[in-house]
Amino acid sequence: MAVDPEVAKLHKLKEEARLGGGVERIAKQHAAGKLTARERLDLLLDPGSFRELDMLVTHRAVGFGIEKRRPYSDAVITGYGTIDGRLVYVFSQDFTVFGGSLGEAHSEKICKVMDLAMKAGAPVVGLNDSAGARIQEGVVSLGAYADIFVRNVDASGVIPQLSAIMGTCAGGAVYSPAMTDFILMVKGTSHMFITGPGVIKTVTHEEVDFEELGGAMKHNAISGVAHFAAEDEKHCCELIRCLLSYIPQNNMEDPPFVPPTDDPLRMDDELDHIVPDNPNKPYDMRDIIRHVVDDRDYFEVQEHWARNITMGFARLNGRSVGIVGQNPAFLAGVLDIDSATKGGRFVRFCDCFNIPIITFVDVPGYLPGVAQEHSGIIRHGAKLLYAYCEATVPLITVITRKGYGGAYVVMGSKHVRGDISYAWPNAEIAVMGPEGAVNVVFRKEIAASKDPDAKREQLLREYREKFANPYVAAGRGYVDDIIEPHETRPRLIDALEMLQNKRQSNPPKKHGNIPL
Repeated sequence: MAVDPEVAKLHKLKEEARLGGGVERIAKQHAAGKLTARERLDLLLDPGSFRELDMLVTHRAVGFGIEKRRPYSDAVITGYGTIDGRLVYVFSQDFTVFGGSLGEAHSEKICKVMDLAMKAGAPVVGLNDSAGARIQEGVVSLGAYADIFVRNVDASGVIPQLSAIMGTCAGGAVYSPAMTDFILMVKGTSHMFITGPGVIKTVTHEEVDFEELGGAMKHNAISGVAHFAAEDEKHCCELIRCLLSYIPQNNMEDPPFVPPTDDPLRMDDELDHIVPDNPNKPYDMRDIIRHVVDDRDYFEVQEHWARNITMGFARLNGRSVGIVGQNPAFLAGVLDIDSATKGGRFVRFCDCFNIPIITFVDVPGYLPGVAQEHSGIIRHGAKLLYAYCEATVPLITVITRKGYGGAYVVMGSKHVRGDISYAWPNAEIAVMGPEGAVNVVFRKEIAASKDPDAKREQLLREYREKFANPYVAAGRGYVDDIIEPHETRPRLIDALEMLQNKRQSNPPKKHGNIPL
């Protein structure tokens, strides 16, 4: 049977488009330890679900010889598919074509899928691997980036936006991922920076390589720009799939429900012994979280940065929850600039997408020090407070040990519209710790005593008996119930069920003015 010439032509053009920059450039991509744009989509999406859009788009630029080469797809593969059967829109930049650089047509393709995602109410996942703006297109390429930035902002809080950095992401290109909800990077092969090593050496005379400047662990552990560090590109795609499993398609839906396999009435006696008797001895809050949540499965976010606070996703009786908690294993669990920023943004994300927030509190206060004050702990610390005060999703709090000062108030307390607050029997809720309080309040009395040390110990005992317990707060209704640690899981699940139809709204306004 003869093949229609037009059909044959179509097949030829599409085959050419699938080759991207050609066999040689694909080989170079593989040699650099990276997959191609299409191979990445095959890993990310359900098999056979990808539907490509704008496969035959070409650029329209003229000058510097670029008009002599007009490859199909113009350095980005766009379309839609499914992840675990749920619709997602995707774009995957192709480094084998013009180094993945972004120009007018490239941007138009990305904007098209972002517009479709907004109409359909589905997440957008961007796989970034680009040298940046296409120099040959001049200011047009800069305007093309801005078209994407505006859509990132419009989509913020409406549909989830995820950015995987699979290679280079430099200059203005970094700002689109920075405005999305989560950034994933791949160890060893992905880099983000505003200005590269060459420019830095010229301007500041600092010598630094790509990895040291903007590698995955630098942005996961030091800058806090990224949220996940993947071992390789396959692992990165697995993280994206897992992350989306906790998140609704848009801000009008509830998170996915997964039929539970863990008994909702399960009590865990190990919880009775996790918190040390010595209030100054550290423990890992993540141990408590894993004992409480379904199947001990805790998907931690930004685990390498500001480790004095832990946050992530889990399920309680099949329902997705966001978890925030101090981690006394690091810096005694104090709140500082980085942890407040980290926690505040996560709380706001959960609130955007109807994900209830469970808060585990063991906080001795804000980190003191000249460096913190001069770096703006007041302004940055207020971000976490603002986020909790603004949140309208169910807020359930468990005070496991210390709840001191303003830091106690911030962490989802009843005073900032928390719905349910539990405390464990050994919880300490007070303006400050016993040593600090006694030294301030009874300074003169101690100094005048014949035996200052004995007097201080007496006053410490009295303070602990009066304040270092949850009963004063419970007596005022600031704590709804004092519970035994082993019953935490069923009590949280019960509270979530009670609050599942919670309705609360903030006053009408254009938007608030969070202290950025």
